[in-house]
Amino acid sequence: MTSPATKPATDTVSGLMRDISGVGTDSRRGGYSRPVFSNAETDLRSWFIEQAGRRGLDVTTDNNGIIWAWWDTATGTRKDAVVTGSHLDSVPGGGEYDGPLGVASALVAVDILKNRGLRPRKPLAIAVFPEEEGSRFGVACLGSRLLTGALDPNKARNLKDADGNTYADVAAANGQDPRFIGADHKTLQQLGMFVELHVEQGRGLIDLRQPVAIGSSILGHGRWKLSVAGQGNHAGTTLMKDRRDPMIAAAKIMIGIRDTARNYKDARATVGRMQPVPGGTNVIASRVDMWIDLRHPRDEVTAALVESIHLNAQVIAAEEGCTVSFGAESLSPTVHFDTGLRDQLRTLLPDAPVLDTGAGHDAGVLAGHIPTAMLFVRNPTGISHSPEELVEDADAEAGARALADTLAGLVGEARRLG
Repeated sequence: MTSPATKPATDTVSGLMRDISGVGTDSRRGGYSRPVFSNAETDLRSWFIEQAGRRGLDVTTDNNGIIWAWWDTATGTRKDAVVTGSHLDSVPGGGEYDGPLGVASALVAVDILKNRGLRPRKPLAIAVFPEEEGSRFGVACLGSRLLTGALDPNKARNLKDADGNTYADVAAANGQDPRFIGADHKTLQQLGMFVELHVEQGRGLIDLRQPVAIGSSILGHGRWKLSVAGQGNHAGTTLMKDRRDPMIAAAKIMIGIRDTARNYKDARATVGRMQPVPGGTNVIASRVDMWIDLRHPRDEVTAALVESIHLNAQVIAAEEGCTVSFGAESLSPTVHFDTGLRDQLRTLLPDAPVLDTGAGHDAGVLAGHIPTAMLFVRNPTGISHSPEELVEDADAEAGARALADTLAGLVGEARRLG
């Protein structure tokens, strides 16, 4: 067995992250753009499959495009499995660590456990979930939502990206048969618990002077699409008094969203994407679409915030001679991670503080079906979904050790004979 002192660099988290640092770089936005089914994302999936195979794990890809890499017990029975992992896709122009850090750390945690000579009493698996960010088809945690039945497969098949391609067509072009996506009770029955390691997406650990934290909850969050319809026309011949310009209404609505959110303590509201139609410089738009991200710890407050934004948008649009359509694209209630599992992690990692997060994760989707937990690795910038996202090498390795210690405590040690 290779000793830790002589392990190659690719058996460290920082080494694995350097291996993939050139995949999906975005020269226009900065950072990384790795949407699902893009060349970058599929290259990373191939990278993971190769890395898992090197470690002797049995790799399969299910009908929902989730990759599973299994470390089986001596009996080969896949039941009550302890699962870790994360995702490889990114937001447009995202950071280096959001998603891949959890995948690389899972691979290194397996290395650590094997170097310790661990023989797991329960099967251990690494899962890689597709389209966690929802950056291509608009639904976050798409893979885990399909797995658990939280998303209707017909709706998923008909989702469209910005170019009008359906999920079904893109999936088929990438070797996945969209006819078979949907709830997978057989796989869910194999899973006993899920622990996801992720880069910290805020500022907490730097002030606490700790490299790793245990997650307590995920704020309720959702995405809504708001469309403002007006009258498309010529920019040069249409007098200002004669205009029904949806761009003006949309701008006022966006400011109203910010101001409305400020009235609700702990609320977060973001318009991260706005698209005028047809989008010409010398054309008054006929329609403007915007996508709104809303989050709050209490689901009833989120609902009140949504209603207030919708009513305010209708009033503003009417003042500009426009109309509004409004609808939810995804909605996840506040998730409190399993207290029993969280207590186990606190025993296994006694120095780790407990923090909540405002970011959504596959662990939150799975929480309604199996016990889930999260580990966060320090991000000294506090910035995420941006090229400025950062994890120091020493903290990355500390996170992998914490994950290994966690997994060792959860899978147990098989009794050695002889």
